[in-house]
Amino acid sequence: MPELIAPTTRLHTAWLDAHAEWGPGQHEDGFGLDPSDDVTSPAGFAAWVARLLDQSDPAKPLDAGRVPCTYRWIVEHDRVLGGIALRHGSSDYVRWAGHIGYGIRPSARRRGLATWALGRMLAEARTLGLDRVLAVCAVDNAASARTIERCGGVLEGVGETRFGPARRYWIDL
Repeated sequence: MPELIAPTTRLHTAWLDAHAEWGPGQHEDGFGLDPSDDVTSPAGFAAWVARLLDQSDPAKPLDAGRVPCTYRWIVEHDRVLGGIALRHGSSDYVRWAGHIGYGIRPSARRRGLATWALGRMLAEARTLGLDRVLAVCAVDNAASARTIERCGGVLEGVGETRFGPARRYWIDL
């Protein structure tokens, strides 16, 4: 049975395995991975995990350009299956990227993991005092659109992002 856990250095090798399955680059949604993050070395991975945990802690000051965000990894039997992020508040970044971002590694897709994880993160959003969240996905990502709709997402429309056109959904909590 999968679980949502906070990022941890204990799963460095398992995370690298998931990362390799996605292919080269920093494109896994839900992991908060920046192009400058060094995830291959133990020290770089530890620094990245520390940043994610700091971003999740509302008491910690954030670097410029960062938004408070709760990161969780979708893990089953110490295998990293995906990641999900819940951005807090309503910054400019949240207004274009949404409150929620998630990704499931290719070999773990079509199991309902994204729907399961999104449902749990919506409960987390309620505890933060949010009354609705914005979820955004690429217009051609039918699987993500279905996931958002299964969790109550109502299409607001299609908007432009720096990655191209995206569907914008609101989920009332």
